[in-house]
Amino acid sequence: MKLQRMNRRALTLGALAVSGALALTACGSDDTGKGDAGGSSAPTAAAGSIKCDDAKGQLQASGSSAQKNAIDAWVKAYTAACKDVQINYNPTGSGAGVTAFTQGQTAFAGSDSPLKPEEVTAAKKVCDGNPAVDLPMVGGPIALGYNVDGVDNLVLDASTIAKIFDGKIKTWDDKAIADLNPDAKLPSTKIQAFHRSDESGTTDNFTKYLKAVAPSDWSYSGGKAWQAKGGQSAQGSSGLAQQVKQTSGAISYFELSYAADGIKTVDLKTDAATPVKATVENATKAISTAKVAGVGNDLALELNYKPTAEGAYPLTLVTYEIVCEKGNKADTLAATKSFLTYIASKEGQDQLTAAQYAPIPEEIITKVRSTLSNLS
Repeated sequence: MKLQRMNRRALTLGALAVSGALALTACGSDDTGKGDAGGSSAPTAAAGSIKCDDAKGQLQASGSSAQKNAIDAWVKAYTAACKDVQINYNPTGSGAGVTAFTQGQTAFAGSDSPLKPEEVTAAKKVCDGNPAVDLPMVGGPIALGYNVDGVDNLVLDASTIAKIFDGKIKTWDDKAIADLNPDAKLPSTKIQAFHRSDESGTTDNFTKYLKAVAPSDWSYSGGKAWQAKGGQSAQGSSGLAQQVKQTSGAISYFELSYAADGIKTVDLKTDAATPVKATVENATKAISTAKVAGVGNDLALELNYKPTAEGAYPLTLVTYEIVCEKGNKADTLAATKSFLTYIASKEGQDQLTAAQYAPIPEEIITKVRSTLSNLS
């Protein structure tokens, strides 16, 4: 069977370490700041590598805007092979995507955070009493993009980042920033810190990092909704990237693919000797140390925000596709299973080498494929 061949061809961690990025434009998208930039460079899977089975009809999904560029590239390749399927993925944000799924509006959700206990309970109602599972499908770094005239290289640590986004550091020439950047000519420009206006798994992962590494400077409980006071907000990752591009003194957080259009990114000072750049290669060094925290076929991961390896970029996220393990609707089961099986395959994961996303490590993606083979 084709799926068995996919399993035998599981990704190697070496491929993970050299992975790059991806590109897209989602059907029904309301996250329009980036569009399909870079899409022409994404490799297209051969039609013969995609197993359509009995897939047909419309497949509705929504959620994470972090994976928007990945989903669009996957949809383009998949629907070229499976012409009887139309996939509409709306990058509404992780929170809205999970809500739509638990309300039975979509076949699967994309989320940059695994289901919370109350969401697990809600999902059982639409999965005919069965659990939904978190299936990690996309990895990558969360970049801190900035717009400061005359500053082409910027180093920040977790404590300083926390104080910036909590409004405690207000100008770019603040002593805390200057001490980390002794060779930079920092202006007195006011800092314009932008956060997500919508509930976002990117926000959840960003604040988890601050809580883990700078707990004395970030006192908020965290979650998909932004909690700190002050600052400015924008919708979706592309909205934040657009604000950074057009606002002098701006800084924000978004997936690295959204910084592809000339946005400068922060190097993180960690316990390592040298500040770490936001690259897929550096992020994968941290992602590869993640542990499976889910139970049974649920593959929720526990990320390591304090990696000890030199060059490991700790501010990362993993995006999950959330789907019913059993109890999927009969009219969408075939298309859901076929599409998710493709994106978890070697061919699908290889699509992540064109827009700054990272494939999931071999030992984890193999488990994902096994779970998908048993969806019903």
